[in-house]
Amino acid sequence: MDGIIRLTLDEKLKESGMSRYELAKRAGIGYQTLDGYYKNAIKRYDSDVLLRICLELDCEIGEIILIERK
Repeated sequence: MDGIIRLTLDEKLKESGMSRYELAKRAGIGYQTLDGYYKNAIKRYDSDVLLRICLELDCEIGEIILIERK
């Protein structure tokens, strides 16, 4: 089975009206790190970073991580 994991931060940030910079600041995450998650350039996900993102966006992990099957 082929597939990829994709983060939907772009959609969630639009919903919340928050910028990447603001989320990075509020969550205590470096902008470069958050930008990597936003652009789906991350290959190994840090559970602490994901937790901080979810807490700031007031969402569940399944709302920002999708598995796309090919």
